[in-house]
Amino acid sequence: MTDIAIIGTTSWGITLGLLLAQKEHRVKLWARTEQEAIKLRSEGPNANQFPGITFPPQITITSHLNQALEGVKAVILAVPSQSMRQNIKLVESHLTGSMLIISAAKGLEIGTSERMSQVIASEIKSRLHPNICVLSGPNLYREVLCKLPAATVIAAEDSAVARKAQKLLSTPNLCVFSNTDLVGVELGGSFKNIIALGAGIADGLGYGDNAKAAFMTRGLTEITALGMSLGANPLTFSGLAGLGDLIATCASPLSRNHYVGEELAKGRPLAEIIDSMTEVAEGVTTTLVARKLAQQSGLEMPITEGIFQVLYEGRDPREVARDLMGGSIRHELVGRRWRLFSFFRRRRRPKAVFSRADIASV
Repeated sequence: MTDIAIIGTTSWGITLGLLLAQKEHRVKLWARTEQEAIKLRSEGPNANQFPGITFPPQITITSHLNQALEGVKAVILAVPSQSMRQNIKLVESHLTGSMLIISAAKGLEIGTSERMSQVIASEIKSRLHPNICVLSGPNLYREVLCKLPAATVIAAEDSAVARKAQKLLSTPNLCVFSNTDLVGVELGGSFKNIIALGAGIADGLGYGDNAKAAFMTRGLTEITALGMSLGANPLTFSGLAGLGDLIATCASPLSRNHYVGEELAKGRPLAEIIDSMTEVAEGVTTTLVARKLAQQSGLEMPITEGIFQVLYEGRDPREVARDLMGGSIRHELVGRRWRLFSFFRRRRRPKAVFSRADIASV
């Protein structure tokens, strides 16, 4: 039995708390205000998001950080990406060398363009950096709550740290794989939300599965190219944090980013859509950051650019969709400075040590 702190009462944070409580871990769920903590203790989680769910005795709820973090072996930060820095600053003085520090957020920080692990690292002592992990994968919380089979990936630069977090988080219904490509796992989980916005637009326009499959495939190629330019292993984008999460987020009506895309296709203003939601669709801000990173790298990112134009320039989704589906015809791995060919290029055959004449003379 292990004591674990979860920072943030988001749907994913509460879901992780419930999963860990099923393993008989003691979970301390931190609420930002005492009022929120009292409401959660008395009423339980939001009935619309968690129908029929009550908190088990293994979960305690507090608004006091010193109580939440005292004696814990792991801290899970399940907060929106744009509030990660604020939250890690609050937590930093309570961290010790024996604590795992796990980010469960999928996004990039506006302004710095930093991944969540970078944001965390910049606010904590350097000796604690090896303890930073990131959690990502196709994990729609409603399905996980229903104990449907799911898989995810935990990444850390140190494989031993990743395996330690893997053991902590694994449950009978949630298969946790480990990875050491911290960059790729974070970027895959963040960038796929941009493509999910577009997939929602495609569904909202009634374009059909052929068009959406083509869009998703082109989108995966595009975000893989950007990930490579930022130091990720391209194969990571074929894994759970890339392709796996992309499929779930683009196909499921449970996806917040897919919902935003669908509503945009109906003609609703972005601000109105966001105001109507109880949780954050990370793809909206990630599009801003990804576009900036692509421009800095001189990368061709037509899908990201198109989604940006819909979100922030008010362009008609139908026009953008037509442009993207009717793009220039060329090799599918070719894009300005993508360098994807360099990864898949065949190695030259080594020169023979002996000539044919030498072999014949033997």
